[in-house]
Amino acid sequence: MASHTDEKGQLSLYQLENELPGVLRTSSNSPLTPISIEKAGSLNDSAPEGGEPETAEVLKSSRLAAALLAERPSVYSFQMLKLWAVLFVAYQCSAQNGFDANTFGGVSAMPNFKKQFGVDQGTTQGFLAAIYVMGNVVGSFVAGPNADRYGRRFGMFTGSVVSLIGAILQTAAQKEAHIIAGRVTLGVGAVLLGPAGQAYTIEMAHPAYRGIMGGMYQVCFFLGTIISTWLEFGLSYYGGTSTINWRLPMAIQALPALVVLTFVYFIPESPRWYISRGEPDKARAILVKYHGNGNPDSEVVRLEMDEMREVINTGGSDKRWWDYRELFNSREARYRSFLVGCIAFFGQLDLPPTSYYFPLMVQTAGIASEQIQLLLNAIQTPVMMASSLAGIQFIDRFGRRKLLMVSSLFMTISVAVIIGATATQAGHPGIGILGIAFIYVFLVSFAFAWTPCQCLYPTEVLAYNARAKGLGMYGLFQNIVTFINTYAAPVGIDNDSWRFYFLYLVVDAVGILVIYVFFVETKGRNIEEMEAIFKEKHPVRASLAKQKVMVSPQEERGVEV
Repeated sequence: MASHTDEKGQLSLYQLENELPGVLRTSSNSPLTPISIEKAGSLNDSAPEGGEPETAEVLKSSRLAAALLAERPSVYSFQMLKLWAVLFVAYQCSAQNGFDANTFGGVSAMPNFKKQFGVDQGTTQGFLAAIYVMGNVVGSFVAGPNADRYGRRFGMFTGSVVSLIGAILQTAAQKEAHIIAGRVTLGVGAVLLGPAGQAYTIEMAHPAYRGIMGGMYQVCFFLGTIISTWLEFGLSYYGGTSTINWRLPMAIQALPALVVLTFVYFIPESPRWYISRGEPDKARAILVKYHGNGNPDSEVVRLEMDEMREVINTGGSDKRWWDYRELFNSREARYRSFLVGCIAFFGQLDLPPTSYYFPLMVQTAGIASEQIQLLLNAIQTPVMMASSLAGIQFIDRFGRRKLLMVSSLFMTISVAVIIGATATQAGHPGIGILGIAFIYVFLVSFAFAWTPCQCLYPTEVLAYNARAKGLGMYGLFQNIVTFINTYAAPVGIDNDSWRFYFLYLVVDAVGILVIYVFFVETKGRNIEEMEAIFKEKHPVRASLAKQKVMVSPQEERGVEV
């Protein structure tokens, strides 16, 4: 048989698809499909007669990495830079949420805002912060159907229009009722952006870099928080009786919506949405341009098209706005929905929402200066963004499960130190500072893995026909937990002080166990390949399964699994 190994002796894509099935035997019941070679070491014919067989560890049942052996573009090639630019528009959907998170936390600490709207105690602050989440909950029920029926771009467009209206209402507010109306409207708009922006990002991302491209969606949450917190810090020195120091940050919240409205119809629609609508030619053209480097014979594009046709149902429940059955109508569907709920729960109930209450938490530690409170609030966002950017570099290398467990372990340790420091800080300023320092340790640990995975993981585990509605459900779960946490945290801190943090210690510790037992691994596979994983009797075991391929130098060669 003629050799088709490359100059380094590694298996070529031709061998994986044409030669190996004929010359290798497997002890598994299914035929050996094209596979992902995960470790160094090659398979070749150069071993001496009678020598030891060469081995390589491979990811079981994944065809994606086989195609990428031949076609793995540089993440910073010109073609990929165009894809990054397209995805940046979708990333603004995440930035929209980021603007609100820290904007309101900062302005609620400003004396003239407190005076005008009566934000003088934890209960009032909690209500005004949480009313935004109420808007999220209301919008969650229409966000998925909106992105399914009219496309991902239309979902981003409508969410941006509503968000823009909400930002205008907040900025022009004169009474508490105006602030409430603006925050509810902004909350509805932000949640409309979620399923559309998240689904678009993962569906358009190049399969070779889905981890980093998908992870960047949630990292861009910090674009909003950095701008808003540092703007508020600067305006805190403005002084006087003018309301510009809180109105300008609220006006800036319109920025992501304006970017999306300007560019959303200049970017392509999701190819998977076109497949679901029975328009494969449009889907293929987009994939050739952005995933195939303009090559109509691209193996990656062929693989993606084949898998999408196989998995995506053109008559699925995503065509019926009222039909949520595909989230619960089978064992694998319920398993997927359970994982989405876990990400929503453990990703939100891990610590009081520091973006809203950092000034309050710092004040509890004995720091009364408004400027220092705002400065510490502003510092947390670039620190978390830097940690997230570091984390996404490893997410495709080590996998989602491993990083989430390690992250949760450090979060648990951090909360334990925060509890101890807060309980003993009276009369010991140094201990109070230690508690604040470990808030930052917690935030770094959280941002390293949980921040990118909050977008990436639920989108990966959901099947296409349930994806937008599933992400809408994810938003609903997430915002119910956030609403409770946002409203209860200041009251709990006021009433129970450091004892309130024990809730988060338990949640973070339990999260480690839940991830280990239930979370499937999604790295190294196309999102359509997850269909087979969830149909296995033990999905976690199947997602982690690898094969040892052994190639004998003799004429007769075999595979051991």
